[in-house]
Amino acid sequence: MSEEATMYDACDIRVLEGREAIRKRPGMYIGSTGERGLRHMVFEVADRAVNEVLEGRAVSVDITLTPDGGVCVADDGPGVPDDETEGGPGLEALLTHMQAGMGTGGRHDVTLGFCGVGPVVVNALSRRMTAEVRREGARWVQEYARGVATTPVTGAGTAVGSGTTIAFWPDAEIFGAAEFSFDGLEERFRELAFLNQGLEISLTDLRRPDEPRSVRLRFPGGARDFVAFLDGRPAAPAPVDTIAFEHEDPRMAGTMEVAFRWCGCPGERIRTFANSRPTVDGAHVVGFRDGMTAAVTTYAREQGLLTATAPGFGADRIGEGLTAVVSVKLDRPEFGGSTRGVLGNAEVRDCVGQAVRDHLGRWLEEDPERAAAVIDRIARGAACRD
Repeated sequence: MSEEATMYDACDIRVLEGREAIRKRPGMYIGSTGERGLRHMVFEVADRAVNEVLEGRAVSVDITLTPDGGVCVADDGPGVPDDETEGGPGLEALLTHMQAGMGTGGRHDVTLGFCGVGPVVVNALSRRMTAEVRREGARWVQEYARGVATTPVTGAGTAVGSGTTIAFWPDAEIFGAAEFSFDGLEERFRELAFLNQGLEISLTDLRRPDEPRSVRLRFPGGARDFVAFLDGRPAAPAPVDTIAFEHEDPRMAGTMEVAFRWCGCPGERIRTFANSRPTVDGAHVVGFRDGMTAAVTTYAREQGLLTATAPGFGADRIGEGLTAVVSVKLDRPEFGGSTRGVLGNAEVRDCVGQAVRDHLGRWLEEDPERAAAVIDRIARGAACRD
């Protein structure tokens, strides 16, 4: 190989920034260029609208899959300002500046998307995006193509009410023939509505005019409603009522919402979340199991169902037939791994464990008949496996 062919210096380095970097490596920002990536595109746009509702500035979020392959996300908040004079990003900054759409990351902030960088990624990966803002009696619009503004923010007459509507059409050069999954979107938005009691989301699919689909998601019962929904899938009778509570603990700088019940179904169904993100493990999961084990074992010993020297019931025995939802919201969450599926805040384990032990222990004491049915089921299950 010649010396000329092996020469390499700074002039050979190509630095990709902004929309160019996003379009070159879309998977880094939305996970994939298939259906999963399209789903995260919707989440990145809906992120801001959902937080408008949670912060009390809007009432609802409406998401529509349009017949021409686009997605329209609308809210009835005050409307994104057209500049940055009010402390937040203006409309064009929101749609073109990386991280402009991110929230505070605290307990009251929900991040739906893959990285939480906001609609700038969606704009760069869409062949077309339109924005409409209804604010202070006026209507403003702007259009983009593959992340580049094709018009300035332009006045378009008067407006009734207020809010922001962002519509986008994914670029077929990147996504090919991939389509949005209504069921995949519904599942995640349903989770959010369960975990945030004041949130109302509507999801409508108009892609097939002869078979339109629409759901409105709002669950005032929170985690209690979530448990009932999870148990409704196998349609099995529940021998006990749902035990549910909300609790704030300054030691973990956050709140917890827990709901659970035993039913006649085999196995265990436990869903856990941290700041409305689904988790697979972490301090809140371990704390929940610690609290359940401690409360059940203590009650069984007090009632003479276990001798002082007998080993306590293990978490696997107690979890048989259990349906539970454990959600914590923290000011300073610490996640492990790039997917943020494991919560690392060590103090959360003791806080959740103590709260579960106290509430379950009180329920067992106050309702001996149903408590006996639960303990008997656990004891019989343990005997069968020994």
